[in-house]
Amino acid sequence: MESQLQELKNHLYEVADLSSAVSVLSWDQATYMPPGGAEGRGRAIATLSKVAHDKFTNPAIGRLLDALRSYEESLPYDHDDAALIRVTRRDYEKEVNVPGDLVGRIAEHTTRLYDEWTRARPANDFSAVADGLEKELDLYRELANCFPGYQHIADPLIGFSDYGMSAESIRAVFAKLRGELVPIVSAITSQTPADDSALYKHFPEAEQIAFGEAIIKDYGYDFERGRQDKTHHPFMVRFGHGDIRITTRYREDYFADGLFSTLHEAGHALYEQGTSAAYDGTPLGGGTSTGTHESQSRTWENLVGRSRAFWGHYYPKARAAFPDQLKDVPLETFYRAINVVKPSLIRVDADEVTYNLHVMIRFDLELQLLEGSLAVRDLPEVWNNRYQSDLGITPPDDKDGILQDVHWYSGTIGYFQGYTLGNLMGAQFYAAALKAHPEITDQIGRGEFATLRGWLTENIYQHGSKFTADELLNQVTGSGLSTEPWIAYIRSKYSEIYQL
Repeated sequence: MESQLQELKNHLYEVADLSSAVSVLSWDQATYMPPGGAEGRGRAIATLSKVAHDKFTNPAIGRLLDALRSYEESLPYDHDDAALIRVTRRDYEKEVNVPGDLVGRIAEHTTRLYDEWTRARPANDFSAVADGLEKELDLYRELANCFPGYQHIADPLIGFSDYGMSAESIRAVFAKLRGELVPIVSAITSQTPADDSALYKHFPEAEQIAFGEAIIKDYGYDFERGRQDKTHHPFMVRFGHGDIRITTRYREDYFADGLFSTLHEAGHALYEQGTSAAYDGTPLGGGTSTGTHESQSRTWENLVGRSRAFWGHYYPKARAAFPDQLKDVPLETFYRAINVVKPSLIRVDADEVTYNLHVMIRFDLELQLLEGSLAVRDLPEVWNNRYQSDLGITPPDDKDGILQDVHWYSGTIGYFQGYTLGNLMGAQFYAAALKAHPEITDQIGRGEFATLRGWLTENIYQHGSKFTADELLNQVTGSGLSTEPWIAYIRSKYSEIYQL
Protein backbone atom coordinates (compact mmCIF):
# COMPACT_ATOMS: atom_id res chain seq x y z
CA MET A 1 0.00 0.00 0.00
CA GLU A 2 2.84 2.38 0.77
CA SER A 3 4.24 2.19 -2.76
CA GLN A 4 0.79 2.69 -4.30
CA LEU A 5 0.12 5.68 -2.07
CA GLN A 6 3.44 7.23 -3.08
CA GLU A 7 2.67 6.58 -6.74
CA LEU A 8 -0.65 8.37 -6.29
CA LYS A 9 1.13 11.32 -4.67
CA ASN A 10 3.62 11.48 -7.54
CA HIS A 11 0.74 11.81 -10.01
CA LEU A 12 -0.84 14.51 -7.86
CA TYR A 13 2.40 16.47 -7.57
CA GLU A 14 2.61 16.65 -11.38
CA VAL A 15 -0.96 17.95 -11.58
CA ALA A 16 -0.26 20.49 -8.84
CA ASP A 17 2.84 21.75 -10.64
CA LEU A 18 0.86 22.35 -13.81
CA SER A 19 -1.96 24.04 -11.89
CA SER A 20 0.60 26.25 -10.17
CA ALA A 21 1.95 27.32 -13.56
CA VAL A 22 -1.60 28.24 -14.63
CA SER A 23 -1.98 30.30 -11.45
CA VAL A 24 1.28 32.15 -12.10
CA LEU A 25 0.13 33.03 -15.62
CA SER A 26 -3.27 34.19 -14.32
CA TRP A 27 -1.68 36.27 -11.55
CA ASP A 28 0.66 37.89 -14.05
CA GLN A 29 -2.25 38.75 -16.33
CA ALA A 30 -4.04 40.47 -13.45
CA THR A 31 -0.99 42.41 -12.27
CA TYR A 32 1.84 43.08 -14.75
CA MET A 33 1.04 41.61 -18.16
CA PRO A 34 0.86 44.19 -20.99
CA PRO A 35 -2.58 44.45 -22.65
CA GLY A 36 -1.27 42.97 -25.88
CA GLY A 37 -0.54 39.64 -24.21
CA ALA A 38 -4.15 38.59 -23.64
CA GLU A 39 -4.63 36.40 -26.72
CA GLY A 40 -1.41 34.45 -26.27
CA ARG A 41 -1.98 34.16 -22.54
CA GLY A 42 -5.40 32.68 -23.13
CA ARG A 43 -3.92 29.96 -25.34
CA ALA A 44 -1.16 29.20 -22.83
CA ILE A 45 -3.58 28.94 -19.91
CA ALA A 46 -5.97 26.80 -21.95
CA THR A 47 -3.17 24.42 -22.98
CA LEU A 48 -1.81 23.99 -19.46
CA SER A 49 -5.30 23.67 -17.95
CA LYS A 50 -6.16 20.89 -20.38
CA VAL A 51 -2.87 19.08 -19.76
CA ALA A 52 -3.41 19.28 -15.98
CA HIS A 53 -6.95 17.97 -16.39
CA ASP A 54 -5.82 15.12 -18.63
CA LYS A 55 -3.14 14.11 -16.14
CA PHE A 56 -5.58 14.16 -13.23
CA THR A 57 -8.18 12.11 -15.08
CA ASN A 58 -5.61 9.53 -16.20
CA PRO A 59 -7.14 6.06 -15.65
CA ALA A 60 -3.99 5.16 -13.72
CA ILE A 61 -5.17 7.43 -10.90
CA GLY A 62 -8.55 5.71 -10.91
CA ARG A 63 -6.87 2.31 -10.63
CA LEU A 64 -4.70 3.49 -7.75
CA LEU A 65 -7.73 4.85 -5.92
CA ASP A 66 -9.48 1.50 -6.35
CA ALA A 67 -6.42 -0.36 -5.09
CA LEU A 68 -6.18 1.92 -2.05
CA ARG A 69 -9.84 1.67 -1.05
CA SER A 70 -9.32 -1.16 1.45
CA TYR A 71 -6.39 0.71 2.99
CA GLU A 72 -8.52 3.85 3.29
CA GLU A 73 -11.33 1.91 4.97
CA SER A 74 -8.91 0.40 7.48
CA LEU A 75 -7.89 3.84 8.77
CA PRO A 76 -9.64 6.28 11.08
CA TYR A 77 -11.66 8.88 9.16
CA ASP A 78 -9.36 11.71 10.23
CA HIS A 79 -6.12 9.94 9.30
CA ASP A 80 -4.14 11.96 6.75
CA ASP A 81 -3.83 9.05 4.31
CA ALA A 82 -7.55 8.30 4.52
CA ALA A 83 -8.37 11.95 3.89
CA LEU A 84 -5.99 12.16 0.93
CA ILE A 85 -7.51 9.11 -0.74
CA ARG A 86 -11.08 10.21 0.06
CA VAL A 87 -10.72 13.79 -1.20
CA THR A 88 -8.73 12.74 -4.28
CA ARG A 89 -11.42 10.19 -5.16
CA ARG A 90 -14.13 12.82 -4.75
CA ASP A 91 -12.27 15.22 -7.06
CA TYR A 92 -11.36 12.49 -9.54
CA GLU A 93 -14.93 11.22 -9.84
CA LYS A 94 -16.01 14.79 -10.56
CA GLU A 95 -13.30 15.62 -13.09
CA VAL A 96 -13.60 12.43 -15.16
CA ASN A 97 -17.06 13.63 -16.15
CA VAL A 98 -15.64 16.76 -17.78
CA PRO A 99 -14.11 16.52 -21.28
CA GLY A 100 -10.62 17.97 -21.54
CA ASP A 101 -11.67 19.98 -24.58
CA LEU A 102 -14.29 21.79 -22.47
CA VAL A 103 -11.69 22.60 -19.81
CA GLY A 104 -9.49 24.18 -22.48
CA ARG A 105 -12.33 26.14 -24.06
CA ILE A 106 -13.44 27.53 -20.70
CA ALA A 107 -9.90 28.54 -19.75
CA GLU A 108 -9.22 30.28 -23.05
CA HIS A 109 -12.54 32.11 -23.14
CA THR A 110 -12.44 33.31 -19.54
CA THR A 111 -8.90 34.60 -20.00
CA ARG A 112 -10.02 36.64 -23.01
CA LEU A 113 -13.21 37.86 -21.31
CA TYR A 114 -11.31 39.00 -18.23
CA ASP A 115 -9.08 41.12 -20.44
CA GLU A 116 -12.16 42.63 -22.12
CA TRP A 117 -13.68 43.40 -18.70
CA THR A 118 -10.58 45.31 -17.55
CA ARG A 119 -11.28 47.77 -20.36
CA ALA A 120 -15.08 47.64 -20.38
CA ARG A 121 -15.52 48.64 -16.75
CA PRO A 122 -13.57 51.93 -16.80
CA ALA A 123 -15.20 52.68 -20.17
CA ASN A 124 -18.67 52.00 -18.70
CA ASP A 125 -19.37 49.74 -21.67
CA PHE A 126 -21.36 46.61 -20.83
CA SER A 127 -21.94 45.97 -24.53
CA ALA A 128 -18.21 45.21 -24.86
CA VAL A 129 -18.57 42.11 -22.68
CA ALA A 130 -22.21 41.13 -23.21
CA ASP A 131 -21.55 38.63 -26.00
CA GLY A 132 -18.60 37.21 -24.07
CA LEU A 133 -20.73 36.78 -20.97
CA GLU A 134 -23.40 34.97 -22.98
CA LYS A 135 -20.79 32.56 -24.32
CA GLU A 136 -19.41 32.14 -20.80
CA LEU A 137 -22.84 31.13 -19.54
CA ASP A 138 -23.20 28.66 -22.41
CA LEU A 139 -19.87 27.09 -21.46
CA TYR A 140 -20.86 26.78 -17.81
CA ARG A 141 -24.23 25.32 -18.70
CA GLU A 142 -22.30 22.74 -20.74
CA LEU A 143 -20.11 22.11 -17.70
CA ALA A 144 -23.13 21.69 -15.42
CA ASN A 145 -24.68 19.25 -17.87
CA CYS A 146 -21.66 16.99 -17.41
CA PHE A 147 -23.37 16.13 -14.11
CA PRO A 148 -26.93 15.07 -14.96
CA GLY A 149 -29.47 14.55 -12.21
CA TYR A 150 -29.22 17.99 -10.63
CA GLN A 151 -32.29 19.79 -9.31
CA HIS A 152 -31.07 23.18 -10.52
CA ILE A 153 -28.52 23.75 -13.27
CA ALA A 154 -26.43 25.83 -10.84
CA ASP A 155 -26.06 22.93 -8.39
CA PRO A 156 -22.91 21.35 -9.89
CA LEU A 157 -21.25 24.77 -10.15
CA ILE A 158 -22.15 25.63 -6.55
CA GLY A 159 -20.79 22.25 -5.52
CA PHE A 160 -17.39 23.09 -7.04
CA SER A 161 -17.10 26.06 -4.66
CA ASP A 162 -19.12 24.92 -1.65
CA TYR A 163 -19.25 21.13 -1.54
CA GLY A 164 -22.53 19.79 -0.19
CA MET A 165 -24.52 22.95 -0.91
CA SER A 166 -27.16 23.46 -3.62
CA ALA A 167 -29.34 26.25 -4.95
CA GLU A 168 -32.20 25.01 -2.77
CA SER A 169 -30.18 24.78 0.45
CA ILE A 170 -28.63 28.21 -0.08
CA ARG A 171 -32.00 29.76 -0.85
CA ALA A 172 -33.27 28.40 2.47
CA VAL A 173 -30.32 29.89 4.39
CA PHE A 174 -30.66 33.21 2.58
CA ALA A 175 -34.42 33.39 3.20
CA LYS A 176 -33.92 32.88 6.93
CA LEU A 177 -31.10 35.40 7.06
CA ARG A 178 -33.03 37.94 5.02
CA GLY A 179 -35.99 37.69 7.37
CA GLU A 180 -33.74 38.53 10.33
CA LEU A 181 -31.59 41.07 8.50
CA VAL A 182 -34.05 43.35 6.72
CA PRO A 183 -35.64 44.71 9.93
CA ILE A 184 -32.15 45.52 11.27
CA VAL A 185 -31.22 47.29 8.04
CA SER A 186 -34.48 49.24 8.13
CA ALA A 187 -34.01 50.22 11.78
CA ILE A 188 -30.51 51.55 11.12
CA THR A 189 -31.00 53.20 7.73
CA SER A 190 -34.04 55.11 9.02
CA GLN A 191 -31.62 56.99 11.28
CA THR A 192 -29.06 59.61 10.35
CA PRO A 193 -25.96 57.74 9.18
CA ALA A 194 -22.67 58.19 10.97
CA ASP A 195 -20.35 60.82 9.52
CA ASP A 196 -17.79 59.09 7.30
CA SER A 197 -16.37 62.20 5.63
CA ALA A 198 -13.00 61.62 7.37
CA LEU A 199 -12.39 58.70 5.00
CA TYR A 200 -12.82 60.84 1.87
CA LYS A 201 -9.68 62.92 1.89
CA HIS A 202 -6.40 62.64 0.02
CA PHE A 203 -4.50 59.61 1.32
CA PRO A 204 -1.31 59.06 -0.73
CA GLU A 205 -1.02 55.56 -2.09
CA ALA A 206 2.52 54.89 -0.83
CA GLU A 207 1.52 55.68 2.76
CA GLN A 208 -1.58 53.51 2.42
CA ILE A 209 0.53 50.58 1.23
CA ALA A 210 2.99 50.93 4.11
CA PHE A 211 0.24 51.24 6.73
CA GLY A 212 -1.72 48.22 5.46
CA GLU A 213 1.33 46.01 5.09
CA ALA A 214 2.46 46.83 8.63
CA ILE A 215 -0.89 45.62 9.94
CA ILE A 216 -0.92 42.34 8.05
CA LYS A 217 2.64 41.67 9.20
CA ASP A 218 1.25 42.00 12.73
CA TYR A 219 -1.56 39.63 11.77
CA GLY A 220 1.12 37.10 10.89
CA TYR A 221 1.17 37.23 7.09
CA ASP A 222 4.60 35.92 6.14
CA PHE A 223 6.20 38.09 3.44
CA GLU A 224 8.94 35.46 3.09
CA ARG A 225 6.22 33.27 1.60
CA GLY A 226 4.13 35.95 -0.04
CA ARG A 227 3.89 39.44 -1.49
CA GLN A 228 1.28 42.09 -2.27
CA ASP A 229 0.69 43.71 -5.67
CA LYS A 230 -1.90 45.96 -7.28
CA THR A 231 -4.69 44.70 -9.54
CA HIS A 232 -8.10 45.60 -10.95
CA HIS A 233 -10.08 43.45 -8.48
CA PRO A 234 -8.30 42.14 -5.34
CA PHE A 235 -7.65 38.42 -4.93
CA MET A 236 -5.39 35.90 -3.20
CA VAL A 237 -3.56 33.15 -5.09
CA ARG A 238 -1.66 30.09 -3.95
CA PHE A 239 1.24 28.84 -6.07
CA GLY A 240 2.41 26.46 -3.34
CA HIS A 241 2.93 26.34 0.41
CA GLY A 242 5.91 28.68 0.11
CA ASP A 243 4.35 31.23 -2.26
CA ILE A 244 0.94 32.64 -1.37
CA ARG A 245 0.29 36.11 -2.77
CA ILE A 246 -2.30 38.80 -2.31
CA THR A 247 -3.35 41.75 -4.43
CA THR A 248 -5.26 44.92 -3.70
CA ARG A 249 -6.25 48.25 -5.23
CA TYR A 250 -6.14 51.78 -3.85
CA ARG A 251 -8.09 54.98 -4.13
CA GLU A 252 -6.26 58.06 -2.93
CA ASP A 253 -9.60 59.79 -2.28
CA TYR A 254 -11.00 56.99 -0.07
CA PHE A 255 -9.00 55.46 2.76
CA ALA A 256 -11.08 52.35 3.44
CA ASP A 257 -10.90 50.77 -0.02
CA GLY A 258 -7.25 49.76 -0.07
CA LEU A 259 -6.92 49.05 3.64
CA PHE A 260 -9.86 46.70 4.03
CA SER A 261 -9.12 44.98 0.73
CA THR A 262 -5.63 44.29 2.10
CA LEU A 263 -6.99 42.95 5.39
CA HIS A 264 -9.53 40.82 3.52
CA GLU A 265 -7.02 39.20 1.18
CA ALA A 266 -4.55 38.72 4.04
CA GLY A 267 -7.25 36.69 5.79
CA HIS A 268 -7.38 34.35 2.82
CA ALA A 269 -3.59 34.16 2.80
CA LEU A 270 -3.30 33.41 6.53
CA TYR A 271 -5.55 30.41 5.94
CA GLU A 272 -3.37 29.14 3.09
CA GLN A 273 -0.08 29.85 4.89
CA GLY A 274 -1.44 27.96 7.88
CA THR A 275 -2.21 24.73 6.04
CA SER A 276 -0.03 21.73 6.79
CA ALA A 277 3.14 21.73 4.68
CA ALA A 278 2.72 17.96 4.37
CA TYR A 279 -0.36 18.50 2.19
CA ASP A 280 1.38 20.67 -0.39
CA GLY A 281 0.94 19.42 -3.94
CA THR A 282 -2.12 17.33 -3.09
CA PRO A 283 -5.89 18.01 -3.07
CA LEU A 284 -5.62 18.56 0.70
CA GLY A 285 -3.26 21.52 0.28
CA GLY A 286 -5.67 24.44 0.31
CA GLY A 287 -8.83 25.81 1.85
CA THR A 288 -11.77 23.45 1.92
CA SER A 289 -14.53 25.64 0.45
CA THR A 290 -15.35 29.13 -0.71
CA GLY A 291 -17.48 29.72 2.39
CA THR A 292 -14.74 28.56 4.75
CA HIS A 293 -12.20 30.73 2.93
CA GLU A 294 -14.47 33.75 3.08
CA SER A 295 -15.05 33.10 6.78
CA GLN A 296 -11.39 33.87 7.32
CA SER A 297 -11.10 36.88 5.01
CA ARG A 298 -14.21 38.41 6.54
CA THR A 299 -12.98 37.61 10.08
CA TRP A 300 -9.69 39.44 9.66
CA GLU A 301 -11.28 42.25 7.67
CA ASN A 302 -14.34 42.86 9.84
CA LEU A 303 -14.56 40.95 13.12
CA VAL A 304 -10.98 41.99 13.86
CA GLY A 305 -10.20 44.88 11.52
CA ARG A 306 -13.34 46.95 12.11
CA SER A 307 -13.52 46.29 15.86
CA ARG A 308 -13.27 48.94 18.53
CA ALA A 309 -10.43 47.07 20.25
CA PHE A 310 -8.40 46.96 17.02
CA TRP A 311 -8.59 50.69 16.42
CA GLY A 312 -7.84 51.47 20.04
CA HIS A 313 -4.36 50.22 19.15
CA TYR A 314 -4.03 51.16 15.46
CA TYR A 315 -5.67 54.57 15.34
CA PRO A 316 -2.66 56.36 16.87
CA LYS A 317 -0.57 54.66 14.19
CA ALA A 318 -3.02 55.78 11.51
CA ARG A 319 -2.82 59.38 12.75
CA ALA A 320 0.97 59.18 12.68
CA ALA A 321 0.86 57.88 9.09
CA PHE A 322 -1.72 60.47 7.99
CA PRO A 323 -1.29 63.41 10.37
CA ASP A 324 -2.91 66.09 8.21
CA GLN A 325 -5.89 63.95 7.21
CA LEU A 326 -6.75 62.62 10.69
CA LYS A 327 -5.40 65.22 13.13
CA ASP A 328 -8.85 66.67 13.86
CA VAL A 329 -10.71 63.34 13.73
CA PRO A 330 -11.38 61.74 17.16
CA LEU A 331 -11.11 57.96 17.48
CA GLU A 332 -14.85 57.56 18.02
CA THR A 333 -15.64 59.52 14.86
CA PHE A 334 -13.21 57.38 12.87
CA TYR A 335 -14.59 54.16 14.37
CA ARG A 336 -18.13 55.13 13.44
CA ALA A 337 -16.98 56.15 9.95
CA ILE A 338 -15.48 52.75 9.12
CA ASN A 339 -18.66 51.12 10.47
CA VAL A 340 -21.16 53.45 8.83
CA VAL A 341 -24.33 51.70 7.67
CA LYS A 342 -25.98 53.09 4.57
CA PRO A 343 -27.15 51.74 1.20
CA SER A 344 -24.26 51.67 -1.27
CA LEU A 345 -23.62 50.65 -4.84
CA ILE A 346 -20.35 48.73 -4.50
CA ARG A 347 -20.32 45.32 -2.82
CA VAL A 348 -16.68 45.38 -1.73
CA ASP A 349 -17.22 48.77 -0.06
CA ALA A 350 -20.49 47.79 1.59
CA ASP A 351 -20.88 47.86 5.37
CA GLU A 352 -21.26 44.67 7.36
CA VAL A 353 -25.01 45.08 7.82
CA THR A 354 -26.08 45.61 4.19
CA TYR A 355 -23.30 43.52 2.58
CA ASN A 356 -25.28 40.29 2.43
CA LEU A 357 -28.07 41.99 0.48
CA HIS A 358 -25.52 42.65 -2.28
CA VAL A 359 -24.61 38.96 -2.30
CA MET A 360 -28.24 37.84 -2.43
CA ILE A 361 -28.87 40.03 -5.48
CA ARG A 362 -25.96 38.45 -7.33
CA PHE A 363 -26.90 34.93 -6.30
CA ASP A 364 -30.49 35.33 -7.49
CA LEU A 365 -29.46 36.87 -10.82
CA GLU A 366 -26.84 34.20 -11.41
CA LEU A 367 -29.43 31.45 -10.98
CA GLN A 368 -31.74 33.21 -13.43
CA LEU A 369 -28.95 33.67 -15.97
CA LEU A 370 -27.98 30.02 -15.82
CA GLU A 371 -31.54 28.72 -16.07
CA GLY A 372 -32.24 31.10 -18.97
CA SER A 373 -35.07 33.05 -17.35
CA LEU A 374 -32.94 36.22 -17.52
CA ALA A 375 -31.29 37.29 -20.77
CA VAL A 376 -27.87 38.91 -20.72
CA ARG A 377 -29.19 41.90 -22.68
CA ASP A 378 -31.67 42.59 -19.86
CA LEU A 379 -29.13 42.18 -17.07
CA PRO A 380 -28.24 45.87 -16.50
CA GLU A 381 -31.88 46.88 -16.18
CA VAL A 382 -32.77 43.99 -13.88
CA TRP A 383 -29.64 44.65 -11.79
CA ASN A 384 -30.61 48.30 -11.35
CA ASN A 385 -34.19 47.39 -10.44
CA ARG A 386 -33.00 44.96 -7.78
CA TYR A 387 -30.71 47.58 -6.27
CA GLN A 388 -33.61 50.00 -6.12
CA SER A 389 -35.98 47.48 -4.53
CA ASP A 390 -33.49 45.93 -2.11
CA LEU A 391 -31.27 48.88 -1.18
CA GLY A 392 -33.23 51.91 -2.27
CA ILE A 393 -30.60 53.17 -4.70
CA THR A 394 -30.09 52.91 -8.45
CA PRO A 395 -26.64 52.69 -10.03
CA PRO A 396 -25.99 55.75 -12.21
CA ASP A 397 -24.04 53.64 -14.71
CA ASP A 398 -22.94 50.09 -15.46
CA LYS A 399 -19.41 50.74 -14.19
CA ASP A 400 -20.70 50.82 -10.63
CA GLY A 401 -23.53 48.45 -11.45
CA ILE A 402 -23.35 45.26 -13.44
CA LEU A 403 -19.65 45.67 -14.30
CA GLN A 404 -18.33 46.21 -10.77
CA ASP A 405 -17.52 42.57 -9.92
CA VAL A 406 -15.04 40.57 -11.96
CA HIS A 407 -16.53 37.16 -11.18
CA TRP A 408 -18.87 36.60 -14.14
CA TYR A 409 -16.19 37.88 -16.49
CA SER A 410 -13.43 35.60 -15.21
CA GLY A 411 -15.10 32.21 -14.96
CA THR A 412 -16.01 32.49 -11.28
CA ILE A 413 -19.59 31.28 -11.57
CA GLY A 414 -21.25 29.49 -8.67
CA TYR A 415 -19.13 31.45 -6.17
CA PHE A 416 -21.08 34.45 -4.83
CA GLN A 417 -22.94 32.54 -2.11
CA GLY A 418 -19.57 31.92 -0.44
CA TYR A 419 -19.34 35.53 0.76
CA THR A 420 -22.48 35.27 2.87
CA LEU A 421 -21.75 31.71 3.96
CA GLY A 422 -18.36 33.07 5.02
CA ASN A 423 -19.93 35.83 7.11
CA LEU A 424 -22.07 33.27 8.92
CA MET A 425 -19.29 30.73 9.39
CA GLY A 426 -16.82 33.40 10.46
CA ALA A 427 -19.11 34.54 13.27
CA GLN A 428 -19.53 30.93 14.41
CA PHE A 429 -15.80 30.24 14.40
CA TYR A 430 -14.98 33.55 16.07
CA ALA A 431 -17.51 32.96 18.84
CA ALA A 432 -15.88 29.57 19.48
CA ALA A 433 -12.43 31.19 19.56
CA LEU A 434 -13.58 33.79 22.10
CA LYS A 435 -15.18 31.10 24.22
CA ALA A 436 -11.90 29.17 24.28
CA HIS A 437 -9.79 32.32 24.76
CA PRO A 438 -11.73 35.27 26.22
CA GLU A 439 -8.46 37.22 26.34
CA ILE A 440 -8.40 37.56 22.53
CA THR A 441 -10.29 40.88 22.55
CA ASP A 442 -7.84 42.46 25.00
CA GLN A 443 -4.93 41.12 22.98
CA ILE A 444 -6.32 42.67 19.78
CA GLY A 445 -6.43 45.95 21.69
CA ARG A 446 -2.65 45.60 22.12
CA GLY A 447 -2.01 44.63 18.49
CA GLU A 448 -1.38 41.00 19.44
CA PHE A 449 -2.90 38.29 17.26
CA ALA A 450 -0.91 35.14 18.03
CA THR A 451 -3.60 33.54 20.20
CA LEU A 452 -6.36 34.04 17.65
CA ARG A 453 -4.18 33.00 14.72
CA GLY A 454 -2.93 30.00 16.67
CA TRP A 455 -6.47 28.87 17.50
CA LEU A 456 -7.56 29.26 13.88
CA THR A 457 -4.49 27.38 12.67
CA GLU A 458 -5.06 24.51 15.09
CA ASN A 459 -8.77 24.19 14.40
CA ILE A 460 -9.13 25.23 10.76
CA TYR A 461 -6.04 26.23 8.80
CA GLN A 462 -3.76 23.24 9.30
CA HIS A 463 -6.43 20.84 8.05
CA GLY A 464 -6.54 22.31 4.54
CA SER A 465 -9.24 20.37 2.66
CA LYS A 466 -9.05 17.35 4.93
CA PHE A 467 -12.57 18.01 6.21
CA THR A 468 -15.59 19.50 4.49
CA ALA A 469 -16.93 22.86 5.61
CA ASP A 470 -19.83 21.20 7.44
CA GLU A 471 -17.50 18.75 9.16
CA LEU A 472 -15.27 21.62 10.31
CA LEU A 473 -18.22 23.62 11.62
CA ASN A 474 -19.50 20.69 13.65
CA GLN A 475 -16.04 19.79 14.97
CA VAL A 476 -15.12 23.33 15.94
CA THR A 477 -18.45 24.85 17.02
CA GLY A 478 -20.61 21.83 17.83
CA SER A 479 -23.26 22.73 15.26
CA GLY A 480 -23.85 23.10 11.56
CA LEU A 481 -24.32 26.34 9.67
CA SER A 482 -26.36 28.87 11.63
CA THR A 483 -27.41 32.50 11.17
CA GLU A 484 -27.70 33.16 14.90
CA PRO A 485 -24.08 33.98 15.87
CA TRP A 486 -23.76 36.51 13.03
CA ILE A 487 -27.09 38.17 13.83
CA ALA A 488 -26.11 38.32 17.52
CA TYR A 489 -22.79 39.91 16.58
CA ILE A 490 -24.45 42.52 14.37
CA ARG A 491 -27.06 43.39 17.01
CA SER A 492 -24.44 43.73 19.74
CA LYS A 493 -21.97 45.81 17.74
CA TYR A 494 -24.38 48.14 15.98
CA SER A 495 -26.58 48.72 19.00
CA GLU A 496 -23.61 50.70 20.34
CA ILE A 497 -23.49 52.87 17.22
CA TYR A 498 -27.19 53.08 16.36
CA GLN A 499 -30.37 52.66 18.34
CA LEU A 500 -31.69 49.12 17.85
